[in-house]
Amino acid sequence: MRGGDAGSGELFSYVSCEARVPSDHPLRGIRAIVDEALEVLSPRFDELYSRIGRPSIAPEKLLRALLLQAFYSIRSERQLME
Repeated sequence: MRGGDAGSGELFSYVSCEARVPSDHPLRGIRAIVDEALEVLSPRFDELYSRIGRPSIAPEKLLRALLLQAFYSIRSERQLME
């Protein structure tokens, strides 16, 4: 079952992610492009996931994380989460 792409808000932090990234940072423009591309891919993701079972992590979140990993040359998913 496909998980949702909604954020958790300020569940674990008092400072939002939006406040951490400056408004003129290049990642903001990249995120807009990536979000647009992922919106086009969303129906295809729906086809790939089962309708039953536990919800997974949204593929959009996973792909955004992998892009950050590539942009910042992070060697592993574990280091990315740290």
